[in-house]
Amino acid sequence: MPKRRTKRGADRTPLSGDFDVLICGASFAGLAVARELTGSGARVLMIDRYEVGERQTSACAAPTDWLLALGLEESIRQTFPELVIHTPHASRRYRLPWTFSTFDYRELCVLLDDQNDALFETAKVDGRTGSTVHTDRGDLSAPLIVDALGWRRMLAAPGYQPPDAPLSRGLEVHPQGRSADLEIWIDRRYVPAGYGWSFPAREEVRVGVGSFDPRFHVKDTTVLLASDLEHDAVRYQGNWIPHKLRPAVEDDIFFVGDSAGHCLPLTAEGIRTAFYFGIACGRELRAVVEGRSSRSEALRRYASFSASHRRKFEAMLRVQRLIPRVPPRVLGPAIVAMSSPRFVDWSFSHYLNIAPPSFASASAPAPAPAVAAAA
Repeated sequence: MPKRRTKRGADRTPLSGDFDVLICGASFAGLAVARELTGSGARVLMIDRYEVGERQTSACAAPTDWLLALGLEESIRQTFPELVIHTPHASRRYRLPWTFSTFDYRELCVLLDDQNDALFETAKVDGRTGSTVHTDRGDLSAPLIVDALGWRRMLAAPGYQPPDAPLSRGLEVHPQGRSADLEIWIDRRYVPAGYGWSFPAREEVRVGVGSFDPRFHVKDTTVLLASDLEHDAVRYQGNWIPHKLRPAVEDDIFFVGDSAGHCLPLTAEGIRTAFYFGIACGRELRAVVEGRSSRSEALRRYASFSASHRRKFEAMLRVQRLIPRVPPRVLGPAIVAMSSPRFVDWSFSHYLNIAPPSFASASAPAPAPAVAAAA
């Protein structure tokens, strides 16, 4: 099925129509939803303010097995079997029970986009009335609507806004350079509550600082960390990061990714959870369009699936709130004590299983039938 791409200037014509599924947002979560609808025969439209892969807002790293399970290995830039954690009084190298990989955002999004047969249009979402979504190019309607637009949760009632909200603040720079280590700094010299990072990606190193307190501005300390690592502070990017789970269903809308708070507290890892919950949402939508379920049942099941993870998310949020209270002189020995192979294997295996890569492998979509592709 042909995909209409970005419209500019005189080509930015009015947009309207009725669809079976409307996916608002075309980054990790939205693309995962669309992937699960491949070959369903549904008329699916995916919209985003930007072209697919145009606007990177994260450090772009995920467990390697997730990238392999989704067929995205060509986007991988560097793979790490170890994690180095630094504190003011000690540093420790953790040998992980699974590997972590950085990837190219644009390439990953294009690869994932190639796995769906949805139509695509660039349009800015302005709001919603019932089953109609209002955009800067016109109104679009569908009985099944997905909000994958990020933490603003655009298709719900007015929500919280920073800094008075459960949001973390992140900023990073992308200097040219190379490194063999995936590194984290838990150091109040850089941020009172949060951490700094260095994620190498072959020709560049992604250096940043994230604050659990949205009132703490991280630009100066991002520059400081880059300087300490002898990197230039160039090519900035930043974003707000939700650290509290929100209802995945509201007023007959499916919310996925950051719009549902599907970002893990403490680590701020939101890419694999966007894949994970996007796949779960896509499965429920597919059951509806294939006549195996009703919309109300899909809404109930998806809401229940997301809520079933609440205990794990809240446990990580409690640790996130605890770490800033730990005296630095205690934090160093604790990092050393927790670096034993047995503890690392146990803790990181449990962490991966919050959103396991096997979930993707079990639901890989079949290629679209020729008849559907020609429709």
